[in-house]
Amino acid sequence: MRIIIDAFGGDNAPLSNIEGAYLATKEYDADILLCGNKEKIEKCAKENNIPLDNIEIVHADDIFDIHDDPNLLLKSKKNTSLAVAFSAVKEGKADAVVSAGSSGAVLMGGTFIVKRIKGIKRPAFAAVIPTASGNPYMLLDSGANIDCRADVLEQFGLVGSVYMKNVMGVENPKVGLLNIGAEETKGGETLVEAYQKLKNSSLNFIGNVEPRDVPAGACDVVVCDGFSGNIVLKLTEGVALSFMKMFKAILLKNIVSKIAALLIKSGLKDLKKKFDYKELGGAPLIGVRKPVIKAHGSSDSKAIKSAVKQAILFAETGVTAEIENAIKGVED
Repeated sequence: MRIIIDAFGGDNAPLSNIEGAYLATKEYDADILLCGNKEKIEKCAKENNIPLDNIEIVHADDIFDIHDDPNLLLKSKKNTSLAVAFSAVKEGKADAVVSAGSSGAVLMGGTFIVKRIKGIKRPAFAAVIPTASGNPYMLLDSGANIDCRADVLEQFGLVGSVYMKNVMGVENPKVGLLNIGAEETKGGETLVEAYQKLKNSSLNFIGNVEPRDVPAGACDVVVCDGFSGNIVLKLTEGVALSFMKMFKAILLKNIVSKIAALLIKSGLKDLKKKFDYKELGGAPLIGVRKPVIKAHGSSDSKAIKSAVKQAILFAETGVTAEIENAIKGVED
């Protein structure tokens, strides 16, 4: 198993990516590759005492800036660390790619360099998010496609179910359609049509789910367009961070609350870990031929390491082949 990391993608690059790669070599049975300017990678590693003995460097001269037009990845930005990493996967030199860089560019590279699975209408970012029930759910699309037809939403339900079953171990995943109400007639024309398509499919469709029910674990796969999904994703992150800050302030308010905090310290650590995006690493780009993991832009070394783990699971469980078979089965 060979996982290639875009060394210069993300807010904390290249240090977080180099250190994350090193941590991954210590913990996972996989060959780790770093893609980027060899001289700069080696200099950063040396300055921060990070061993590169078990890491292969794939040289790339340029860097894809977060503000660059994603389309440039296929044109004037072909020599960036992100584009070269995608090319390595396409050419079979690596089995999966991890990047904390531009979401648009990652989508572009996955769609047009790695390329879509036959029959996939649109690849989607599929964030895996914790819930109060203890079981995470998959939110897709969480940012790749702003507008989606009903048949695209139906397909999101299918590929999300395949991923949750094969990677997350959920037997017969429950699929819900994000909407403003539970009734079949709620939402615009596209949502009403998507409801009927999902209802008449072979999926374990439970109907519409309202946003307030999603964090409680109403279903295993939440289907929506990328605009709505990205709002849900970022609102969830914001609420979780705000809640933890407010809760911490309460526990530190006085001597009594501080004693209480000590008594529930282990439980608080478990709660914080459950809602920490660094534990999951990133969102897989579902629907392309090889595993692509989009890590959070602010990922630190721990998040990069977790993203590598997710890439390994994605590759080892053969989800791509399962999705291809599922799509073919529907078309037949």
